[in-house]
Amino acid sequence: MSRQAGAAVWDPAQYGIFGDERARPFAELLARVDLEAPGHIVDLGCGSGELTASLLRRWPDATIDAFDSSPEMIAAARGIPGKLTFSVGDVATWQPERPVDLIVSNAVLHWIPAHPDLLPRWIGALAPGGRLAFQVPGNFDAPSHTLLREMCASPRWQAELGDAVRPRPVLDPSGYLDLLSRHGCTVDAWETTYAQLLQGEDPVLEWVKGTALRPVLTRLGPADRASFLAEYGARLREAYPPAPHGTVFPFRRIFVVAGGP
Repeated sequence: MSRQAGAAVWDPAQYGIFGDERARPFAELLARVDLEAPGHIVDLGCGSGELTASLLRRWPDATIDAFDSSPEMIAAARGIPGKLTFSVGDVATWQPERPVDLIVSNAVLHWIPAHPDLLPRWIGALAPGGRLAFQVPGNFDAPSHTLLREMCASPRWQAELGDAVRPRPVLDPSGYLDLLSRHGCTVDAWETTYAQLLQGEDPVLEWVKGTALRPVLTRLGPADRASFLAEYGARLREAYPPAPHGTVFPFRRIFVVAGGP
């Protein structure tokens, strides 16, 4: 979802273009959460709120608080009906007022450089028997990201964009398993690569415009932004060639559910 990314301005409409594809990992993460009736749920990095609403559909008696750093996303989320509380907040400094039965964080932690140090604090915020469930992208070695890093580091763009994209901002499943097991957790950690078929003109470019490109685009003026997108779009078309049936876009995701026994 839209997440902690410095000064990046998030666009709910752009993010929602591939809403079904982005929702699937969230659903598969929650399918592994073995809680019968959590009373207090917190969604850290809720984006525009549609996925938060699905928590309420599964656990209709729960109190659900949701936070995101983007005022644009929270403004969109507040239009969703139901027993949900949406607030602008920095998930990196979030502190609960009371123990939480379930903490959910969907496609957020890769925006927070020190998140391995943050996870034990979130575990400590859980009520007895509570769960922490999160998923992060794991495709940072894919062409979509290696090409972006190459461009940002090139002589043409380095001055403005050299530090805009971090190379490997997440651990692999084994890394999260080791980290959280050291803090006494039972951990279910796994990864999935989705073979996605995207439709439309320049669909991979449209995908990353909703996420990985946000910190880049917000640093550039209109003319430079158009020039960057033209060059990057051409490189993406070569890496992900379109076909009559669509454009194949593999996407690796890393999932963790952790908590007490």
